[in-house]
Amino acid sequence: MEYQEMLARARKRMPESVLEKARFEVMKVRGHFQGNKTCIANFYQIASSFNREPQHLFKYILRELATPGELRKPEALIGAKIGASRINEKIWKYANEFVLCRDCGKPDTKLTNDSHGASLKCMACGAKHPVKGV
Repeated sequence: MEYQEMLARARKRMPESVLEKARFEVMKVRGHFQGNKTCIANFYQIASSFNREPQHLFKYILRELATPGELRKPEALIGAKIGASRINEKIWKYANEFVLCRDCGKPDTKLTNDSHGASLKCMACGAKHPVKGV
Protein backbone atom coordinates (compact mmCIF):
# COMPACT_ATOMS: atom_id res chain seq x y z
CA MET A 1 0.00 0.00 0.00
CA GLU A 2 1.34 3.39 -0.94
CA TYR A 3 1.84 6.20 1.57
CA GLN A 4 -0.82 8.48 0.04
CA GLU A 5 -3.42 5.72 0.18
CA MET A 6 -2.59 4.95 3.82
CA LEU A 7 -2.82 8.65 4.67
CA ALA A 8 -6.21 8.99 2.97
CA ARG A 9 -7.51 5.91 4.79
CA ALA A 10 -6.26 7.25 8.14
CA ARG A 11 -7.94 10.62 7.55
CA LYS A 12 -11.27 8.92 6.83
CA ARG A 13 -11.10 7.11 10.17
CA MET A 14 -10.31 10.24 12.20
CA PRO A 15 -13.14 12.03 14.04
CA GLU A 16 -14.41 15.15 12.30
CA SER A 17 -13.51 17.33 15.30
CA VAL A 18 -9.81 16.65 14.69
CA LEU A 19 -9.99 17.86 11.10
CA GLU A 20 -11.95 21.04 11.89
CA LYS A 21 -10.02 24.26 11.56
CA ALA A 22 -12.34 26.39 13.73
CA ARG A 23 -10.62 29.39 15.20
CA PHE A 24 -10.31 29.48 18.98
CA GLU A 25 -11.59 32.73 20.48
CA VAL A 26 -10.18 34.03 23.74
CA MET A 27 -12.71 36.06 25.70
CA LYS A 28 -11.84 39.73 26.18
CA VAL A 29 -11.48 41.07 29.71
CA ARG A 30 -14.46 43.00 31.08
CA GLY A 31 -13.75 45.08 34.10
CA HIS A 32 -13.29 48.44 35.71
CA PHE A 33 -11.04 50.36 38.08
CA GLN A 34 -11.80 50.51 41.81
CA GLY A 35 -9.53 53.18 43.22
CA ASN A 36 -5.99 51.91 42.59
CA LYS A 37 -7.14 48.38 41.73
CA THR A 38 -8.32 46.71 38.57
CA CYS A 39 -11.41 44.52 38.81
CA ILE A 40 -11.90 41.77 36.18
CA ALA A 41 -15.60 40.90 36.17
CA ASN A 42 -15.50 37.93 33.77
CA PHE A 43 -12.32 36.26 35.06
CA TYR A 44 -14.01 33.00 36.06
CA GLN A 45 -15.66 32.70 32.63
CA ILE A 46 -12.26 33.12 30.94
CA ALA A 47 -10.70 30.39 33.13
CA SER A 48 -13.71 28.16 32.45
CA SER A 49 -13.41 28.64 28.67
CA PHE A 50 -9.77 27.46 28.94
CA ASN A 51 -10.87 24.51 31.12
CA ARG A 52 -8.23 25.53 33.68
CA GLU A 53 -8.27 26.27 37.39
CA PRO A 54 -8.85 30.00 38.01
CA GLN A 55 -6.02 30.00 40.59
CA HIS A 56 -3.50 28.80 38.01
CA LEU A 57 -4.48 31.43 35.45
CA PHE A 58 -4.57 34.19 38.07
CA LYS A 59 -1.18 33.25 39.50
CA TYR A 60 0.29 33.38 36.00
CA ILE A 61 -1.22 36.81 35.26
CA LEU A 62 -0.02 38.26 38.57
CA ARG A 63 3.49 36.93 37.99
CA GLU A 64 3.56 38.36 34.46
CA LEU A 65 2.27 41.76 35.61
CA ALA A 66 4.48 41.73 38.75
CA THR A 67 1.63 42.92 40.94
CA PRO A 68 -0.39 41.55 43.88
CA GLY A 69 -4.01 40.53 43.64
CA GLU A 70 -6.76 38.33 44.98
CA LEU A 71 -9.57 36.16 43.69
CA ARG A 72 -12.97 37.07 45.08
CA LYS A 73 -15.96 35.40 43.52
CA PRO A 74 -17.34 36.49 41.10
CA GLU A 75 -14.36 38.65 40.10
CA ALA A 76 -10.59 39.00 40.31
CA LEU A 77 -8.85 42.03 41.79
CA ILE A 78 -5.42 43.16 40.64
CA GLY A 79 -3.56 45.49 42.99
CA ALA A 80 -2.69 48.11 40.37
CA LYS A 81 -4.36 50.07 37.57
CA ILE A 82 -3.68 48.01 34.47
CA GLY A 83 -5.35 48.47 31.11
CA ALA A 84 -7.50 45.77 29.58
CA SER A 85 -5.23 45.47 26.54
CA ARG A 86 -2.24 44.56 28.71
CA ILE A 87 -4.26 41.96 30.65
CA ASN A 88 -5.63 40.52 27.37
CA GLU A 89 -2.06 40.23 26.11
CA LYS A 90 -1.09 38.18 29.19
CA ILE A 91 -4.18 35.98 28.82
CA TRP A 92 -3.23 35.27 25.18
CA LYS A 93 0.29 34.43 26.31
CA TYR A 94 -1.17 32.01 28.89
CA ALA A 95 -3.38 30.42 26.23
CA ASN A 96 -0.40 29.86 23.92
CA GLU A 97 1.70 28.40 26.72
CA PHE A 98 -0.82 26.34 28.73
CA VAL A 99 -3.97 25.80 26.62
CA LEU A 100 -3.37 25.54 22.87
CA CYS A 101 -1.72 22.40 21.45
CA ARG A 102 1.61 23.17 19.79
CA ASP A 103 1.00 20.60 17.06
CA CYS A 104 -2.64 21.02 16.01
CA GLY A 105 -3.49 24.39 17.65
CA LYS A 106 -6.67 23.11 19.32
CA PRO A 107 -7.66 24.11 22.87
CA ASP A 108 -8.68 20.54 23.79
CA THR A 109 -5.76 20.01 26.16
CA LYS A 110 -5.22 18.90 29.72
CA LEU A 111 -2.40 19.79 32.12
CA THR A 112 -0.88 16.66 33.64
CA ASN A 113 1.83 16.05 36.21
CA ASP A 114 3.95 12.91 36.11
CA SER A 115 7.39 11.81 37.24
CA HIS A 116 9.03 13.86 34.45
CA GLY A 117 7.28 17.09 35.42
CA ALA A 118 4.28 18.96 34.04
CA SER A 119 3.08 18.45 30.50
CA LEU A 120 0.32 19.54 28.16
CA LYS A 121 -1.60 16.57 26.71
CA CYS A 122 -3.75 17.21 23.64
CA MET A 123 -7.00 15.25 23.62
CA ALA A 124 -7.54 15.92 19.88
CA CYS A 125 -4.25 14.78 18.32
CA GLY A 126 -2.56 12.98 21.23
CA ALA A 127 0.55 15.17 21.33
CA LYS A 128 2.32 15.69 24.65
CA HIS A 129 4.61 18.65 25.37
CA PRO A 130 6.44 19.66 28.55
CA VAL A 131 5.45 22.96 30.17
CA LYS A 132 7.17 25.10 32.78
CA GLY A 133 5.71 26.86 35.78
CA VAL A 134 2.77 24.65 36.69
